[in-house]
Amino acid sequence: MTHILKNGLLCDYDELGLIKILHLRMRNFFRLSSSEMKLIREKHSDVLDRLQKCFCKVDNKYYQNRDKTFFSTNHSGQYLAYLYFYSLEFSLLGHELKEKFYYLNKILHSVDIYSEVRLPEVFFFEHPLGMVLGRANYGDNFFAMQGCTVGGNKGKYPIIGNNVKMFSNAKIVGNCIVGNNVWISANTYLKDCNVPANTIVFGQSPNLIFKELKQ
Repeated sequence: MTHILKNGLLCDYDELGLIKILHLRMRNFFRLSSSEMKLIREKHSDVLDRLQKCFCKVDNKYYQNRDKTFFSTNHSGQYLAYLYFYSLEFSLLGHELKEKFYYLNKILHSVDIYSEVRLPEVFFFEHPLGMVLGRANYGDNFFAMQGCTVGGNKGKYPIIGNNVKMFSNAKIVGNCIVGNNVWISANTYLKDCNVPANTIVFGQSPNLIFKELKQ
């Protein structure tokens, strides 16, 4: 059975059911005070709004149902985004709940996306086990797969353009500028380098190969 939530998002549970599942999963690992539970309920609508804006732009059959955007509690990539948006909301508030949501995401999905990391409004992860997404300037419509890493080097962090795709085990580290419409192929390692727009990149820094991306 599907339910239509307040913002038009389709879901396998109504809002009360979603909150109950979330509380259960949180309480398996953490103590929650009554005030924390209240805050989680209060932020739920904002989190669902972020999900709707993200998922409606994802071109994947599991994110759409009868021309409506769909959120499943049993789809790990979708639930990952749900928990990330919660960690983001509490990071913006400066509330310690951000740590619990970040940690729960790490436990359930084997990803490390700290609450201070600002992912774009639209992103999509395919089989995202083992991802570590650190501080960077992420462009919109960001895509990543299993084993991908984004992080700093000597206090410098990447600037990633729009429509960038990272395939399995790709890495972007340090003072990198990645242009728009770039595919970073599997096992590619970018460190302190620039990648021009509309490019497929292969190899390991500094020995990189660039090919034109034709779409």
